[in-house]
Amino acid sequence: MLLTETHRKQIVYVYCILFYALAAFKYFNGLFLFQVKPALFNTRFDFTTWILMKTGIHQWLINNPTGWLIFDCIFYIFPLVFLFAFLKNKLAGIIAAAFMLIINWLYIQCYTLYPTNSIESYMAWLLFPVAFLTTSLQSFYLILHALRYYFLYFFASAGVWKLTQGAVLHSDQMSGILLFQHAAFLVSSPEYWYTNFIYSIIQNPTLGYAIYLAGILLELSFFIGFITRKYDKLLILGFILFLLFDILLMRIHYWEVAAFLLTLFYSKYETHTGIKKPVNYTK
Repeated sequence: MLLTETHRKQIVYVYCILFYALAAFKYFNGLFLFQVKPALFNTRFDFTTWILMKTGIHQWLINNPTGWLIFDCIFYIFPLVFLFAFLKNKLAGIIAAAFMLIINWLYIQCYTLYPTNSIESYMAWLLFPVAFLTTSLQSFYLILHALRYYFLYFFASAGVWKLTQGAVLHSDQMSGILLFQHAAFLVSSPEYWYTNFIYSIIQNPTLGYAIYLAGILLELSFFIGFITRKYDKLLILGFILFLLFDILLMRIHYWEVAAFLLTLFYSKYETHTGIKKPVNYTK
């Protein structure tokens, strides 16, 4: 099957739907910048973050609460601006996508400097606008697959990291993680059903290790995507399952990464390469 402009529109629509569905989730859980009300920031040791920190924007925001609302409005409105521009004409869409890429980078860099969430969970919003910076369907196809490979690496490398750290050799690893992750919850709400559920896993290291090992194997299974696209739909199901268990066991929400699933869902489509068949001069 060939990738068409209709598929590109579908990807843009689903991207925006996911963005605003997650925006609603964040709003009702008090996770907008103006709701978080940052008072301090953490320094990340990477080059792009240092560039941002040199501007002092993150410090200015801490001292200017009005800026929180302005930043929220710009970040959460712009995908809608991009959608209308994209539907109007391709050039307007590219311009809007370029602004969205810059806005996303500024907002997410600032937002994740504050004690809210890790920047890794926002990589889809940071990188996906790159796919919208082209009018060529061929270029869009190539960027979409580049994002797919990044997502596969993003997930599979987490499993490799756990192996290289030797965590898989410790049968009580999951019990220790749960104790660290839920320490305050275990102390403050000892009678709550969720506390009892987590504590039952902590007391059963064998069960905890089985869950931990299953998670590693699931992460490593994403390496198969580098070899074939045949199992991409199974990888989608595996990732959703991983997200659900991450919420259940760790109370960590990584739904922001879900936009990357579009790269797996649409990987079955091909595109014209534009390469002509060689002429047979022997005839």
